[in-house]
This record gives sequence, structure tokens and C-alpha cells, in this order.
Amino acid sequence: MDLSSLEIFRAVALEHSVTRAAQRLQRAQSNVTTRIRHLEDELGAQLFLRDGKRMTLTDRGQAFLDYSERLLALADEARQAMHPQQPSGRLRLGSMESTAASRLPGPLASFHGRCPEVELEVSTGTSQALVEAVLARRLDCALVAWPRGANQWRDEAAGMALEALPVFEEELLLVLPANHPPVKRPADVQVRGLAGFAEGCSYRQIAERWLSADGGPTPRVQQVGSYHAILACVAAGSCVGILPHSVLALLRQPPLLRQVPLMRVETLLVWRQGYSTAAFEVFRETLAKQIAP
Repeated sequence: MDLSSLEIFRAVALEHSVTRAAQRLQRAQSNVTTRIRHLEDELGAQLFLRDGKRMTLTDRGQAFLDYSERLLALADEARQAMHPQQPSGRLRLGSMESTAASRLPGPLASFHGRCPEVELEVSTGTSQALVEAVLARRLDCALVAWPRGANQWRDEAAGMALEALPVFEEELLLVLPANHPPVKRPADVQVRGLAGFAEGCSYRQIAERWLSADGGPTPRVQQVGSYHAILACVAAGSCVGILPHSVLALLRQPPLLRQVPLMRVETLLVWRQGYSTAAFEVFRETLAKQIAP
């Protein structure tokens, strides 16, 4: 079970296809098939369900993928550690959707200019999913929001063996249909639906907690996959939503909605305690320049 076999296994797992994995790895398809069969024989477990040309992970295959991700990440980290002054290899960054859209283009361009040899992988998700991915070594670092406020994230992050650095501050807005009466407190909200991302989204948790304050009912959540969908649901009059002002500022023609400032929330760069590569240090330095003095 060498690293090359793990890389092949991961490629097939991600592509759901031997053909596409072979193209991605620039290997012969027969070589990929043989290596997967040898790996299954060595482990004594079936890793994939084969349905024609589609490859789907079994339960054991999914468990083995988690181990493979961690082993490959640790190997890459070890290689980079041998050249502490030379940024290279991969840096796997996770980010909230809003941060990726409104905050990252400039810093990522700057980072690429300084470290053109680094392969930067960016993925998006909810804060909870991103933190779990960092802890599981599927990501090297992530930009997240802590839902319980600025006074608690330091101790909570340390208790999870994470380090954290505040890099951005967002003004969260409650958006309501344009004809909604003015809102000064949760009881003034007349629309009981909330358009939001999946569970684990910090902004959704903040909205749910605020809307149900003072003994109010928990809002009915309409789960959507983008901020454009949130705004559409609000404009249609069926829901309220919560989003950073920086996202609304990206729109050329924002919809006519009532906006209520709720609070300011820090965006944190989080990483595992002890994790350090030349590429990550440059990236952290690049983000640190975004912090207002």
C-alpha cells in the first residue's frame, strides 16, 4: 500500500470512473484498474461497487478514502517541511461561499503571484463542514465564521486542537421583502420562513437564534444552495434571509429588499495546531495584510 496506489484510489473515488481517473492521472486505464484490484486484494475488502463504468465507494471504501486523504496530506506536508523556505506542493483551502465570492479574489491573486509553484485547491462549504474537514486532514486550512460570538471562539478552537486568526469582519444583514414593515426586534418579523444554507452554516445558526429570541417560534427553514436563491426567496415574499453586506455589494442591481443590520461577525482562518508549511505561511501572511490596524 504505497502512496501511488492511494493517489490512484482517491482519483477513482472522486471521479467515479476509471477512465476519467486515468485521464486525470495521465496513466493507462489498464494500469489504474490493475492497481485498484491489487489494493482491494491487499486490504481484503471491496472498495468499489461497479455498475458498468461507474465506480461507487462501498462503506469500507468510504472509510478507506478518509484514511487515504489523511495519509496523502501528511506525506505532502512532510515533503514541504524539507524545504521550509521554498513554497511548493499543494495547499487545500476551504471557504464559506460568501468569503470566496467577496473577499478571496484579491488575496488569491496576490498569493499566486508570490507562489506560482503552489497548487492551490479551493472548495466551499458550511463552517461546520469546513472545520470537520480541517480536523480530518481533508483540508489544510479554512475560512469560517464562529456562530457563538467573538468571545468564545478562541477557547473553543483551542479545545479542538485548532489555531485561528481573525482576518475579515462582516456586517450581517437581515433581508426581508420590500413591503415588509420596519423591524427593530425579532417580534416585528412577520414572515416566518427563513431561506438559508444547509445545517452547519454559521450565518443560518445566527439567524435562527435571533429570530427565535424572546420566546419566538423557531423559523421554518427553506434550504437553498446559493445567495442568489436566498435573495429570490426573499423577493418572492415567502422568506427572510441573512447574508453579509459584502455579498450584496457584489450585485450590479440588488433586488429591492428591506435591509436590517444585525451584527458584525469575524471570519477566521483556522488550521490544525502544529501545521506549518512554507506555502501556508505565505498564505497566512497574505491574509493577515487584510486585517485593519
